[in-house]
Amino acid sequence: MSKKLNEILGRNPVYFTLFASVTAFLTYLCFYPFRRAYTAATYEDLAFWGVNYKILIITAQVLGFAVSKGLGIKYVSEMPPAHRSRNLIIIIILSWICYLLFALVPAPYNLFFIFLASLPLGMVYGTMLGFLEGRKVTELLVAVLTASFIIGSGFAKSIGKWVMGTLGVTEFWMPFVACAIMIVPFAFFAWLMGKIPPPDASDENLRTERKPMQKADRKAFVKEFTFSLVIFVISYVLLTTFREFRDNFAPEIWKQLGYSNNSGIFTQTEIPIAIAVLLIMASMRWIKNNHLAFRVIQILMLTGGLLIGLGTILFQQALISPVIWLTMLGFGVYLAYSMCNSLYFERMIAAFKKAGTIGFLITFADYYAYLGSILVLFYKNFFQKSINYLEFFIYLSYFISIIYVVLVAVSMWNLELKRRHINDPED
Repeated sequence: MSKKLNEILGRNPVYFTLFASVTAFLTYLCFYPFRRAYTAATYEDLAFWGVNYKILIITAQVLGFAVSKGLGIKYVSEMPPAHRSRNLIIIIILSWICYLLFALVPAPYNLFFIFLASLPLGMVYGTMLGFLEGRKVTELLVAVLTASFIIGSGFAKSIGKWVMGTLGVTEFWMPFVACAIMIVPFAFFAWLMGKIPPPDASDENLRTERKPMQKADRKAFVKEFTFSLVIFVISYVLLTTFREFRDNFAPEIWKQLGYSNNSGIFTQTEIPIAIAVLLIMASMRWIKNNHLAFRVIQILMLTGGLLIGLGTILFQQALISPVIWLTMLGFGVYLAYSMCNSLYFERMIAAFKKAGTIGFLITFADYYAYLGSILVLFYKNFFQKSINYLEFFIYLSYFISIIYVVLVAVSMWNLELKRRHINDPED
């Protein structure tokens, strides 16, 4: 059956695209409760060492992700393609066991198991990108994957709320039960991911060969693009920090806006964002010139950063409703995030004709991004305790919008100079 499926997908580009995109979407959607279900709980009036318990949980997970990304720089970039599906299933089982221990061990000692659960989870995205990169239709496939994690954030919270509200599960058991619902579907779709055929010769000719990167390959790439990568990582840290804060504290923000009793609001506001971002990302596949596509991606990143600031101005002037404001902010952050999260490196590798894998590059950037998220969480808890989550989120929106736009513009200018130098080295 497996051989027959490979033959069908290899012969028919339409069947291949449909199979790969649907499988990637469902795999990552099933993964997201492992990543975010716990954020549906508020853990109100629970604090340790002067820190709100939810901030401690988020910090434990972010620390786990940061360590995971550091390890993933080596393991994701060197992972043989044949082991990806198996490793995804192992990752999810290990995480699920940790959530069981989180429920059984009393707080605050159970925080250690949130950290442990995050160690394998941080490698899921980079591993999945390995199935999709280096193809003529990579933009479309990654667009679908991105749509799944935009919807997935709301989907995970909705499942978490449903588990607590309908099944009467406590906040501590909720992550384990929510993940139990998704573990079998995830394992099935992860197995199907392994049936996606590798890039063919025409893919490699258009996008360059994608292969595991050893230590020497990684060092050479970083050395050549040091300045651009530093600027990119700083801007990516800011964007990821904003996305993490928005996702992690969405229940608190919606509550302060008067929407505390609407458990479906999380998914409802994310669906139009996902559709819009999906269409924009998918349309990138029609730009064959890799340098032009890379330039367009950076312009879209700038646009996303501007929308964050503009939407907040309109909200504070009472020109748009809270729902439109958070949807506009979500669109802005995910427009920028979806571009720089994978397509940026996909087209950068192709434009500068480098052999390698975007799994290494995005894991490298994620490592620093999650460390930045921790700093913002503790700044809010220790230095801005008197400001509620909504006020802090507004201030953060302005700060991120301004600094992010400046950094992306500087990076864009530097890479354009590098492109011109490569094309005309005598200048």
